[in-house]
Amino acid sequence: MKKTRIGELFHIEHPIVQGGMLWLANAQLAAAVSNAGALGTVSPLSGMERHGDAVENLRLQIRMTRQLTEKRFAVNIPLDLPQSGMLIDVILQEAVEIVVTSAGNPSLYTELLRQSGITVIHVVSSVRQAQLAESCHVNAVICEGAEAGGHIGFDELPLFSLLPQVVDAVTLPVIGAGGIVDARGVVAAFSLGAEGVQLGTRFVTAKECIAHQNYKEAIVKAQDTDTVITCRKLLPARSLKTEFSHKLLELKDSGASAQDISDFLGYSRARKAQLEGDLIGGEAYCGASAGLIKKVMTVSSVIQQLVEGYEPVVKTLSDGQ
Repeated sequence: MKKTRIGELFHIEHPIVQGGMLWLANAQLAAAVSNAGALGTVSPLSGMERHGDAVENLRLQIRMTRQLTEKRFAVNIPLDLPQSGMLIDVILQEAVEIVVTSAGNPSLYTELLRQSGITVIHVVSSVRQAQLAESCHVNAVICEGAEAGGHIGFDELPLFSLLPQVVDAVTLPVIGAGGIVDARGVVAAFSLGAEGVQLGTRFVTAKECIAHQNYKEAIVKAQDTDTVITCRKLLPARSLKTEFSHKLLELKDSGASAQDISDFLGYSRARKAQLEGDLIGGEAYCGASAGLIKKVMTVSSVIQQLVEGYEPVVKTLSDGQ
């Protein structure tokens, strides 16, 4: 696979990043990804009980990851979490090397993290956000299109439209994310200027992921039209079409306010689907390319297919010219 600044920046063999799925990105998954030559990511709520202690859970996940791999991994910090400051403290105390921030202003902690020698990546969904992140001196940005599972940008810009504009607007290395599940997606992202890719939904269906089997099977069975964007009044999110997502859309169509929708969502609906397997009462985040995922595989097999499939796709394109 193509050698890029992302590989050099993270000291990884393959410029592939595992998405920081909030309830699912635990030590086992992150270590498997890092051991396969990519960049694994740990999230503070991964595997945590409802209303558990995110600060102590993150500390535990970091230490467990280090027991499972000697390679580098990242920690995902959504800046809209109430405990984000305390989570940053844990990162500093545990001497984490790479941090991914999202869902907030990158000026909040970037300088503090950089002063401690930490590599900072920020998730963006528009050119303006990418330029702001660069002005805050992050090391790289993840450019996430509306094809991504989970929360997406309010402008809902598709990756193929957004990615080249972000690449043109900043000098930072850019990682493409949203709807990438195979080597064709990797080649496409690279052709638009990305120097790395992030995959989320593909890793949800990995054997090492703690996602509930009901959730994994629903993704594997999904076809091209089986995801939908909900919560546009609150925070847009792409999920599987389920009874739950249907109720959310009904709320929107009935004129419900953002507060009404927030009250309906309550706490940890995503956990309910993803960890407990309740696809009726829980929110099942899923990327738009789920129809390309045909089976549950090991992390190493997923990454092997991405890497080994890269050159044949490039060759096919070259032969066709």
